[in-house]
Amino acid sequence: MTSDAASGSHTASGSLVTAPLVKALLPESEMPTHWYNIQADLPEQMAPHLHPGTKEPLGPEDLAPLFPMALIEQEVTGERYVEIPEEVREIYRLWRPSPLIRARRLEKALGTSARIYYKYEGTSPVGSHKPNTAVAQAYYNAAEGITKLTTETGAGQWGASLAFAGQAFGIEVEVWQVKASFESKPYRRMLMETFGASVHPSPSDLTEAGRSFLAKDPHTPGSLGMAVSEAVEVAAGDPEARYSLGSVLNHVCLHQTIIGEEALKQLEMFGEAAPDFVFGCAGGGSNLAGLAFPFIRENLAGAQTRIVAVEPTACPSMTEGEFRYDHGDVAGLTPLMKMYTLGQDFVPDPIHSGGLRYHGMAPLVSHVKHLGLLDSIAVEQNVAFAAGVEFAKAEGIVPAPESTHALAGAFDEARRHTGEAGTGPSIVIGLSGHGFLDLPAYESYVRGELG
Repeated sequence: MTSDAASGSHTASGSLVTAPLVKALLPESEMPTHWYNIQADLPEQMAPHLHPGTKEPLGPEDLAPLFPMALIEQEVTGERYVEIPEEVREIYRLWRPSPLIRARRLEKALGTSARIYYKYEGTSPVGSHKPNTAVAQAYYNAAEGITKLTTETGAGQWGASLAFAGQAFGIEVEVWQVKASFESKPYRRMLMETFGASVHPSPSDLTEAGRSFLAKDPHTPGSLGMAVSEAVEVAAGDPEARYSLGSVLNHVCLHQTIIGEEALKQLEMFGEAAPDFVFGCAGGGSNLAGLAFPFIRENLAGAQTRIVAVEPTACPSMTEGEFRYDHGDVAGLTPLMKMYTLGQDFVPDPIHSGGLRYHGMAPLVSHVKHLGLLDSIAVEQNVAFAAGVEFAKAEGIVPAPESTHALAGAFDEARRHTGEAGTGPSIVIGLSGHGFLDLPAYESYVRGELG
């Protein structure tokens, strides 16, 4: 459906001037009050997580050393909607609802007839979508009296988000950051420390897992799988601590669905029905799930939106991986999850999209792909950065390196459609965050120094 919904303003003489809508801004009163659980609508349920020792399906008691009971319940719930606690919504209001923006300048630059929209999550306190689940996880842990959280982070978006959420609820946060990102993204470490978190490069000599990784390769750049092992080890060994994961698990994907729920309402403000395409970057899977799952719900009810997950060629879990049970970490401390995986020992090249350097894909996202409800493609780093620079020049936002992959995939589709402006398909892009702390990566690209 095509629409140029207009907003009105008055000139000094009092005459009404109409202009096409650029930003769809929901009032805070319209912010969704519930997260959406796609498991309630799927034609086939996903395979259960398995205990790493017994290989039997996990029970609540198996997860209790790592997660509060409320999150364990959300991991397995069959309820279609889960209410967002008011304490969480209160913090969400600092940046939510986030804007959905019609990229009219970008459309012109691309020479496309497509109508392009991007859902911008860079307005959050740390500049990405990650606080959507960090705030929720910190709230549920605090409600059960937990005083410390451990976690891993790649580019630092997740670590900074949990550090922000932890201080909001009085919880100590300890972060293991993948060494390649720890060294190349110092400002993210500084941001985590500003919020009060302690940060270690991973692998480190602080854990048994870290020491074993360093013994095998003292110069390893690290991986999210290694960092997970270290964070889980520390949490499991401290009765006062719990572990917090920024992606992959069902409850994390659940919390992110506020993105897609808002986007559906905002598309109505533009006069759009179901979009023709939704593009999102995919690493662990939560950003993609958050945007895509509400649209998949609409597809199951009769809509025909094509959902496209865009991965880096350096870590193409869905496009080249196997759909099987695997550990979420290198040391094998986490449950076995059925997912698209490159193997728990896979160490991707140290690309700048640290948030996409994960060997596996969220089991729920993997299951949805296995059912044929979404597609996946892979994009090379230089192609992604080229799209990021093109987007920045047109729209004025420097996107996170992760988000540039979604942009590259969407641009390729948009360029296939020429003709009169606005008459082509509608495309929604998940812009998962800004890249203002990733400028050294852009410098490398502009200088032609990226691999």
